[in-house]
Amino acid sequence: MTVKKTGKFYKRVLIAAAILLTLCMAGCSPTASSSPLPQREMGNEAGTDLRVHFIDVGQGDSTLVEKDGHYMLIDAGERDQGETVASYLEKQGVKKLDYVIGTHPHSDHIGGLETIVRKFDVQKVFLPQKEHTTKVYERLLDAIADKNLKITLPKPGESYSLGDASFQIIAPNRDYGDNLNNWSIGLRLVYGKNSFVLCGDAEKDGEKDMIANGLPLKADVLKLSHHGSTTSSSEGFMDLVDPEYGVISCGKNNDYGHPHKEILDMLKKRNIKVLRTDQLGTIVAVSDGTKVTFPGNAEGTDGDRTQSTSADQDYVINTNTKKFHRPDCKSAASMKEENRKTYHGSRENLIQMGYEPCQSCNP
Repeated sequence: MTVKKTGKFYKRVLIAAAILLTLCMAGCSPTASSSPLPQREMGNEAGTDLRVHFIDVGQGDSTLVEKDGHYMLIDAGERDQGETVASYLEKQGVKKLDYVIGTHPHSDHIGGLETIVRKFDVQKVFLPQKEHTTKVYERLLDAIADKNLKITLPKPGESYSLGDASFQIIAPNRDYGDNLNNWSIGLRLVYGKNSFVLCGDAEKDGEKDMIANGLPLKADVLKLSHHGSTTSSSEGFMDLVDPEYGVISCGKNNDYGHPHKEILDMLKKRNIKVLRTDQLGTIVAVSDGTKVTFPGNAEGTDGDRTQSTSADQDYVINTNTKKFHRPDCKSAASMKEENRKTYHGSRENLIQMGYEPCQSCNP
């Protein structure tokens, strides 16, 4: 793949990338392999499940993957979501990130990564070989340079370990010009018999190339590309992934109409259970190597219907901001008394009443 490189990206990235690519071609890469890493057919002992956190960052994307004390972060929403994601990671006990992946240069995916790179011990950073001229993108490059990190370019077919799990790069597969969405890094995450496919904002051309490259695409869980837009989730791609669950990361009442009705209808027709961050807040999937569950959330619904299966709990609601919090949330403690009310009931009922979950405590 040949891509013209100019300006700051050339200065900061190309030399390091060329070295890494040379190492890969020479077969000297210490962490990557060109074939899927061996997988156990059964899950590990209790307490070592694979957990995939689809973090609510509004109209954007951020996914934390954890296995055996190892962590990978894929995207971190807009720049103003960086602290939100950092706080969430800290609450999960994250101190070191084995991998940080910026799927593509759009700000709703890589905006918050500057904060993450500066705050955490990061071992490896993946970015696609596509520059962008925004300040958000340049700030991320500066943070990477300031931490003396090298950028690893994604190469379809290479696999990396994450504890007892692994992931394989499945995209991007060629030069997509100025279509940043199709430059999205795509990966297939595997633990035991379970798998997840996550492809940023990859559109139909990118999906077509993923089909053509012949790498495995079947997955139990698909994070819908481009926030559930009709630009993605083509018929052939959905046939091969054939997921049981579809997770959609999008902002409540967003300006783009995501997820689009056509996509929700398609998911319903395929009997794919849907979980959406605009309805449920942060969503956590758990795999024991044989089965995927979503503890604390509804197990998903067909299309755009919402089930209410969570047990009733105590919440603190702010009648002014229309946010709801855990009782021990710092924001709840500092709330003005005239705006503060206690509520006992289900999370889903609060959402239906027009309240949004606090992004700090993730109730």
